[in-house]
Amino acid sequence: MKKTLLAVAALCAMTSGAAMAQQQDGKWQVRVRAVHLDIDNGGAAGKAGVEVDNKTIPELDISYYFTPNIAAELILTYPQKHDVGVKGMGKLGTLKHLPPSLLAQYHFTNLGAFKPYVGAGINYTRFSDVDIAGGAVKIKKNSWGAALQVGFDYALDKNWSLNFDVKKLYIDTNVDATAAGLGNLGKLKVDPILVGVGVGYRF
Repeated sequence: MKKTLLAVAALCAMTSGAAMAQQQDGKWQVRVRAVHLDIDNGGAAGKAGVEVDNKTIPELDISYYFTPNIAAELILTYPQKHDVGVKGMGKLGTLKHLPPSLLAQYHFTNLGAFKPYVGAGINYTRFSDVDIAGGAVKIKKNSWGAALQVGFDYALDKNWSLNFDVKKLYIDTNVDATAAGLGNLGKLKVDPILVGVGVGYRF
């Protein structure tokens, strides 16, 4: 995390002279990010030792600016495969999850090349290809929850920018291990924090 922040700060410093004069005012913006998911693994199932592994994934988002301050952002990726295990027992299987999110954002203006924003919205997650303990462990396939966001763009010219972004997604599922002789383990709160860096193009 500290290394990521230092890298972003260094890039901003190196480009500050050219970027300060640039004005970005396009209605659309596309960003590509590398995002690290830090999974919470809370809830009753988490306390019982069920764990989904952390992972770094690619992310694409598309934003539309209704005004210079107000925008909507759709966050996309492809289904991501995760290992699932239990503390003391190691890996028990895998699953995939697809977590698109839609957020409303407020962008702070009149700060030159530095363009911070905050966002809030909704996340839908679809779990698929669940193969845990040979099918003896079942999970709920759908999750709806809140999504929160803070980040900034740093303008390189009138179109291109660097991006740093942190999101909190609220994702949960029910873990039923009755067939494995462990009963219903209750809710697993996945609830990841996503830390991303990338580039954006506004037009």
